[in-house]
Amino acid sequence: MDARDTELKKELHASLQARRELGEEYESALVDSFLEKVDQRIDGAVERRVRRQVAERQMTVARDARSPRVTDSWGDRFGFGIVSLVLAVPLSAIGGGVGHLPGLLVTWLGIVGVNVVQAVRTNPGLFGRRESARDSDWED
Repeated sequence: MDARDTELKKELHASLQARRELGEEYESALVDSFLEKVDQRIDGAVERRVRRQVAERQMTVARDARSPRVTDSWGDRFGFGIVSLVLAVPLSAIGGGVGHLPGLLVTWLGIVGVNVVQAVRTNPGLFGRRESARDSDWED
């Protein structure tokens, strides 16, 4: 039993003692007074819990915003581009040798397509809506 429960228990005993002394005509006023104290206690507990949850949610959002994205490092993007260009040389030779100009175009469309998919995967908002100044968190 914590201190708040003992305080509430003392309030209940005081209300019961006051009812014995004052009689039944004051019973409803005493009950209302006690229930008001219980409501205040509940409201305080709920308010503390909500404030704690809001603070925890804000901390989680702040941590997520600060944490670097593993898939969005400069080395990963640079390495993917280098590998793509190195593989483009033999693929272009094969596509151009077998299919001539149409084969070469299909090869390069595939290379560009793979690079576009990689760019969109590492930067989800790349082709999406840009954030305008009105949507900024800096202005209120």
